[in-house]
Amino acid sequence: MTLSDNSRGILLMCGSMLAFTVNDSFMKAATQTMPLFQAIALRGVVATAALLVIARLTSGSLSIMPQGDDRWRVALRSLAEIGATATFLTALTHMPLANLSAIMQALPLALTLAAALWLKEPIGWRRLTAILIGFLGVMLIVKPGTGGFTVWSVLGLISVGCVVVRDLSTRTLSRQVPSAAVAVWASVAVMVMGIIVTAIEGWRPVSGPEAGHLAAASLALVVGYMLSVMVMRVGDIGLIAPFRYTALLWAILFGWLLFGTLPDGWTVVGAAIVVATGIYTLLRERKLRRRAAVAG
Repeated sequence: MTLSDNSRGILLMCGSMLAFTVNDSFMKAATQTMPLFQAIALRGVVATAALLVIARLTSGSLSIMPQGDDRWRVALRSLAEIGATATFLTALTHMPLANLSAIMQALPLALTLAAALWLKEPIGWRRLTAILIGFLGVMLIVKPGTGGFTVWSVLGLISVGCVVVRDLSTRTLSRQVPSAAVAVWASVAVMVMGIIVTAIEGWRPVSGPEAGHLAAASLALVVGYMLSVMVMRVGDIGLIAPFRYTALLWAILFGWLLFGTLPDGWTVVGAAIVVATGIYTLLRERKLRRRAAVAG
């Protein structure tokens, strides 16, 4: 049976979300007994080596240096990747995986709003209303003013902001920049950050289980990178994008199986609001694109 492009895209999106959540789970397991930035550095070495091989196989060379203004865009994207990784993984070591994943589901809404503000992409009152409702859902998750609101919740929100900057930077890159090269520079930046902090904090011997966790996290990260690039090249993105929210289901499952944690009722309600408004926003965007295509 031959799959349609949309079916392939849905499977790739679900696979990429699964791979990234597996990476998060193994990193959380590893950092329970070893320093966070040492784990980031070691994972970065393995992931960068694998991505360099992929870049060589897909482009036919090891040339990954962007040209012209793309250099600054890749640099900004890499800095944002550092911020997103550091804040996300720091928060992850102190809060349940499902709760942090629920906060990260605000990303499509935040990205839509940021694109309207900085890239001047049009946004109607319906999508703007959906975004505002979605952010109310985020407030139910982070619970400001209550005992459930911690600095780790704030770090999760900062991570969302860093990912928005990263993705907006990606959208401004020219088509001449290979996707593999962008991924390599992001991995190198995060790896160097981990190495620098580890050099300051000091190195600690790695146990067998920790090495296994890091190897699994590295493999899952590379798979996630590859699938996330592939998914952008097939099918209708407006149809495929909502399946990004499967990450929350994986996070709840792995959080329960591996760490014995489940989100509380308000987190589930907030996540449901965020997911519902996010899907509405994506479907509305798809409808407008179709209408514009017909009018054109």
